[in-house]
Order: sequence, then C-alpha cells, then structure tokens
Amino acid sequence: MIKPLQDRVLVEPKEAETMTAGGLIIPDTAKEKQQQGTVIAVGSGKKDEPMEVKVGDTVLYGKYAGTEVKYEGKDYLIVKQSDILAIL
Repeated sequence: MIKPLQDRVLVEPKEAETMTAGGLIIPDTAKEKQQQGTVIAVGSGKKDEPMEVKVGDTVLYGKYAGTEVKYEGKDYLIVKQSDILAIL
C-alpha cells in the first residue's frame, strides 16, 4: 500500500457522475473532474503542523490539487493537507 510522507494525504476520488438529476446520460468527454474523495492513508505530519484529517474522512479538495497516481489498477490522488478545503 502507498504510505504518504509528511503532510501528504492519499485520497480515492469519488466516481464521476454518469447521469444528471433529470436522467440525461453524461458522455465521458463532458464529465468534470471530481473534487471530493475518501482518505485512504495519511502521512505523519510536520513538527509544527499536525494532521487534521484521518483515514475514512470524506474530503473536498481543490480542482487542480495533487498528483494523480495509479496503483494496482485503481486511481488515487496524493494531496498536501493544505490543499484539502473541507472535511464533509
């Protein structure tokens, strides 16, 4: 498993919506990048900045935040704790 370092967090992004509320199917080319996901692993934090998120939290992060990683066939995102906007 991936173990983030320092103030980084491993997030599994939520699946993109495939259908609108009105029942229209959204094609792959029109899907927007998700901005929320579930925390899978957290780093140990920095000496002057403890980790506020924990494994299992659902978080909201910036649209262009983090680095996309593919591990064992799954897509993940590694973001800094400061890039996380809110815990849902």
